[in-house]
Amino acid sequence: MSAVAATTGTSGATACGKTSGELRHVAIIMDGNGRWAKKRFLPRIAGHRKGIEAVRAVSRGAREQGIDVLTLYAFSSENWRRPAEEISDLMGLLRHFIQTDIDELDESNVRLRVIGDHNAFAPDLVALIDAAVERTSTNSGSTLVIGLNYGSQDEIVRAARKLAGRDPATIDAAALEAELDTGDLPPVDLLIRTSGEQRLSNFMLWQAAYAELLFVDTLWPDFGKAALAEAVATYNLRERRFGGL
Repeated sequence: MSAVAATTGTSGATACGKTSGELRHVAIIMDGNGRWAKKRFLPRIAGHRKGIEAVRAVSRGAREQGIDVLTLYAFSSENWRRPAEEISDLMGLLRHFIQTDIDELDESNVRLRVIGDHNAFAPDLVALIDAAVERTSTNSGSTLVIGLNYGSQDEIVRAARKLAGRDPATIDAAALEAELDTGDLPPVDLLIRTSGEQRLSNFMLWQAAYAELLFVDTLWPDFGKAALAEAVATYNLRERRFGGL
C-alpha cells in the first residue's frame, strides 16, 4: 500500500478534502551534519556519523510507510571542493555503511541503486558499491537510491550525449528521461531538504519538475521516522495540479 493510501484511504482524499497524487518517490537533500556537530562543539565527522544513523532510521521509516523509492543525496559532484580530510572521512563512512547495512537491506528485499559517477571513487570502494548494487538487483521491494558524485546538470548532459546521434524528430522528453540515471524510476513526488536551506543544489532537477518541495529547519542528524511521517502528512495536504486546474 502506498504512503498516501495508508494514511488517507485508497482514494487519496485528505482530511481537508483535497486530492493528492500517490506518493511513490521521496527524495531528500540531507543537509546540516556540520552544523549539528558545531552546535555541540564536536568535529564535523561526528555530525556525519550521526547522519548515517538518520539514513538508517529514514530508510526504515520509508519502508514502513510503503514508499516505493527513497533517494538520498549523499555526495554531490561539488563536494570534491571540501577539505581532503573530510572527503576521506565521508568515504570511510560510506564503506562502513555498505558493509554493515547491506545485509539488512537485502533481507528487507530492498534494491540498492546508485546515481551519479561513483567510478571517480577509490577502486576498492567502487568494487564494494558495485557488489552491493549487484547483490540487491533482483530484490522486488522498495528501492533505496544513493546519489554519489551526483550532479543533475551533469546527468542531463550525459543523457543528451547519448541521444546526440539520433534523429532529432525522435527525441522528446520521454526519450531524454529514459537516458537519465533514474530512467526506470518514477518521478519525484516529494523533495525534502533539511537544515532550513531553500535551494535544490543541482539535485534531481529533471525528476523533481512537478515535485512538492518541503524545506524543514531540522538538521539532518535529527531527522528520523517521525519527521518523515510529518513530511508525508504535509504532502497529503497539498493539491497537485501538474499544470491543470
